[in-house]
Amino acid sequence: MNVEYNNNHFTLHQIKDGIYAVLSKPGGGAVANAGFVDLGDGVVVFDTFNTQQASKALRDAAEKITNQRVTCVVNSHYHGDHIRGNQTFKDTTIISSGVTLEKMIEIHPPRIEKQKADIEGLAQYIESLEKRIDESGEFTLQEQVNFLYEVKRSLPDLELTLPNETFKEEKTLQGTKRSARLFTLGGGHSFCDTMLYLPEEKVIFTGDLVFVHCHPTFFDETDPRKWMDILQKVMELEIETVIPGHGDLGTKGDIDTMIHYLSHLLSIQHQGSAEIPPLYKNWPSSEVYFQNLKSLKNKIGSSII
Repeated sequence: MNVEYNNNHFTLHQIKDGIYAVLSKPGGGAVANAGFVDLGDGVVVFDTFNTQQASKALRDAAEKITNQRVTCVVNSHYHGDHIRGNQTFKDTTIISSGVTLEKMIEIHPPRIEKQKADIEGLAQYIESLEKRIDESGEFTLQEQVNFLYEVKRSLPDLELTLPNETFKEEKTLQGTKRSARLFTLGGGHSFCDTMLYLPEEKVIFTGDLVFVHCHPTFFDETDPRKWMDILQKVMELEIETVIPGHGDLGTKGDIDTMIHYLSHLLSIQHQGSAEIPPLYKNWPSSEVYFQNLKSLKNKIGSSII
């Protein structure tokens, strides 16, 4: 059920009583999906978006709708679109796996420093895109322009806010209304991917281990075989609703689709060229499919997988 909450960053969807998916809007400051769960005596937020303006709207929505204070935040993995909004929640417990914390400390400070030092360059790039839109009518660029404006707006006050609590494999978040299982099976999409599972309600927040109706993104650390192994273990759980890291709300069938997507890419990685199979042909950003295939071929050449 959609919940009316007007902003440029996300749409709200009530999954069950006290359980909400927060899906990013194209061109906003969220970029990735998030969610929140009313545990009864506090609210846990899963992921915090790419900008603090989006995360402030997320916290406002969570606390107004549940009439509870956010007490806990979970970072699914270290990628910026899931953690750069952490500063909105610096007064709460922020939890991640130990590996995720290590990677945040290692990777983000120089990256953020570099972006802050080149705000003027970003402004000039945005101006060049707007000029292209005016001159050639490439209105498909408008969402990218809107997104870059959100990034530019966030940078002057952006602070890297790190998790203040870590876990190794599994942790239970116990509330007066319900409990939630926080767990990781290692790295597949990133160095370490954490999920939040509500067994009684059969709901899972998967982070970027699942993309629904859109191509997943591969990174240097992405290991598609480990990713498939993780998802096959997740398939053993009782699941009705999947809140993915990107894309629409899903079901257990979308986890299976993700497994088949990864298996498909692994099976054709040695081919010189490939066409997108019909099942994935209507997904947006078709160029990502070919980028993923190229990434796999490079990993093979480097003996990484």
